[in-house]
This record gives sequence, structure tokens and C-alpha cells, in this order.
Amino acid sequence: MKIIPAIDIIDGKCVRLSKGEYDTKKIYNENPLEVAKEFEANGIKFLHLVDLDGAKAKHIINQKVLEHIAANTSLQIDFGGGIKSKEDVELAFNSGAKQITLGSIAVQNPEFCLEMLEQFGAEKIILGADCLDRKIKTSGWLEGSDLDVLHFISNYEKKGIKNVICTDISKDGMLEGPSTGLYQEILTQSKINLIASGGISNINDVIKMKEIGCFGTIIGKAIYENRISLQQLLKVNN
Repeated sequence: MKIIPAIDIIDGKCVRLSKGEYDTKKIYNENPLEVAKEFEANGIKFLHLVDLDGAKAKHIINQKVLEHIAANTSLQIDFGGGIKSKEDVELAFNSGAKQITLGSIAVQNPEFCLEMLEQFGAEKIILGADCLDRKIKTSGWLEGSDLDVLHFISNYEKKGIKNVICTDISKDGMLEGPSTGLYQEILTQSKINLIASGGISNINDVIKMKEIGCFGTIIGKAIYENRISLQQLLKVNN
């Protein structure tokens, strides 16, 4: 299972939110590159990098952070937040992203997402399925929709999507455990590579995600709050 620490960016700084609410912002480091280098130094290979300013502004804002981390580490970065156009997609890849996550735009303009899927391939494009009470939310989780998360994922799987990050917003940043039941349901009803995100509070949560068959797990606040060590994470797959 991929172990994927997260760095969320506001104003160029490494932050975490609770339930995606911007007024809960807590700054953990003013230099995200320092955080990324620490991950790398401890054997981490993957990074989930989110431009929260971009998600709200609906275009990429913090590409310089992506450039600096990509240029100064060997981490394989998946990047999301504010990708709304082909220019944004190309900017992300040109700035060093190995994969991009399409979330809001996958709701608002599915034709564009399918075009990007065809152009760049299923290994480069991740579907972002962020939900609250099973309904997909968009624009930095500030806007709702009537789309059921399983229906949303299923429709894109039929069109060729292989990799999906699913975040239960009610769990995100709360350190109260992940949405295991929801993830099990997704895994039994699809063949996608599911990356679980939100709510990881301790190493047992990570192990549980591996046991139920998740392709990857994103861990954020639990690392920053010292609930999980990077060395513990590396042992999960050993």
C-alpha cells in the first residue's frame, strides 16, 4: 500500500484544516520544502500536495511550492487544488507533478476530465471524490452537489479512471478514524485503486486501510500532531 503524507498549502505555508473549513487553519511550517525533505529523509517516496488557495480561487496559485519540492526532492508528487483548465494541467506537470487530482472540475466539466484522461493516460490522472454525507462537494469543499459518491466513482470508472482519492470531509483533520465502512463499500463495488484520505489518527488506522485493500492512504494531521511517526509508517508494508 502506498504511504502518502500530505502537505496542504495556504499562502505558501504548510497548514492543516479541520473538515476543510478554512477558518480552522493551523500553520505547521512556513517552509513546505523542509517538511517534504524530512519525509524523504525518513524513506517516504510519495507526497500528496494540495493548493488550498487554488481550490478556492479556481486556478493554481502555489505552483512555486510544487516546483521547489519537485526540484529539491525525489518524491513522487500528486498535485491537486484549483486545476480547472488545460493550462492548469500543463502547469502542474511542467512544475514537477507526477500525477494530478481532478476533483471539482470532474463534477463541473466531465468532458474536460475525459479529454485530459485520454491525453495524459489513466496513470497520470486521479479522480478526487470528496464527500460529505455521501454527497460530492467541490471548490475547496465550499460548494455542494447531489451526486452520490459511489455513483460518481462508478461513472468515471466506466470511462477509464483507475485511481481515486476519496475523502470523507466529516473525518478530515479530526483524528477520529477514517470512513472504513464507506471505503469497504467502494472496494466491493468497483475495481479502482482506492486511496483513502481523511481521519487517520494512529498507526492502527493505517494498518486497517491496508487490510481492507486500499491502494494507498493519505496521512496529514496525525503526522504533524505526532500521533504517527514516519518510521511507523514505513513498517506498515514490511
